[in-house]
Amino acid sequence: MADEVRALGGDRVRIVAVTKTFPPEAIAAVVAAGCERIGENYARELIDKWERFTSAHRAGPVPEVHFIGGLQSNKVRSLVGIVEVWQSIDRESVVAELSHRRPGARILLQVNATGESDKGGCRPDQLDALMSAATSGGLTVEGLMTVGPTDGDPERTENAFRTVARLASDLDLPELSMGMSGDWRVAVAQGSTLIRVGSAIFGERPPRTL
Repeated sequence: MADEVRALGGDRVRIVAVTKTFPPEAIAAVVAAGCERIGENYARELIDKWERFTSAHRAGPVPEVHFIGGLQSNKVRSLVGIVEVWQSIDRESVVAELSHRRPGARILLQVNATGESDKGGCRPDQLDALMSAATSGGLTVEGLMTVGPTDGDPERTENAFRTVARLASDLDLPELSMGMSGDWRVAVAQGSTLIRVGSAIFGERPPRTL
């Protein structure tokens, strides 16, 4: 997969291997293959998995951990020692908690560009206020993150990614986390710099247990 990503996006596109519901051995496998970033969605699962991974791999390389799932303010404290990039920041309450617990934290602001109520992210018209809160709170805003439409419609997917790419350009933000296993090629064509892929790397995802 890395070769195809490089062919379509060059060196600007990096893979975040989404290891949610997979065991710690999955982290070890992608790190051994040269992947430098992993993504997790659930706080409790990440905490448990990270402890098991680091205990078993004390001397080996450690990936950069991206939190990509819905984030509650009361989970921030337990994650600050693990997460390096917080991709799903979409509310000022979370901004305030993260500013308190992890000053200078690297974040991406999540934008809901599809209007689907089951997706996280601020509305595009709320982005300026969220950006202002994050920067005034001392957080390091590196870019934007979004999730494509659930139905995978190619035109809607392209439009959503194009909208978020334009917003990032307007704010002069370099990072764009767009695209998952089913739509990452569309995302790369629209300028994504981070693609979040799991099943395309690991195969069918096992059911969640934590």
